[in-house]
Amino acid sequence: MITKEDVEHIGWLARIDISEQETVEYMEKLNSVLGYFGQLDELPTEDIAPTYHVAKIYNVFRDDVVEECLPQEVVLENTEHKQDGAFRVPKIG
Repeated sequence: MITKEDVEHIGWLARIDISEQETVEYMEKLNSVLGYFGQLDELPTEDIAPTYHVAKIYNVFRDDVVEECLPQEVVLENTEHKQDGAFRVPKIG
C-alpha cells in the first residue's frame, strides 16, 4: 500500500508542495484506487485474451502521392501579414 512517505516522494518528483493534510488525503485516495485494482486481480481472467484497445482499430495507410501545390498568391491572398512572398511573423527573441 501507499505510505505517507510515498506520497511525499511523488510530490517531490512532481515538484509540487503538498501539505500534511493533503498528504494524508492523497494517501487514502491512492490506497482506495489500489484496492480496486486488488479486486480486479481476484477476477478469473485465465480464458480471456488481452485487450489493448476496446475498439478494433486498424492503421489505414495510403500511398504518398505528389500533387501540385497551391500557387503562392493563393496561399497569401487572405492575409495582410506578408512580405517578399512569405508570411510575416513577429521576431522571437
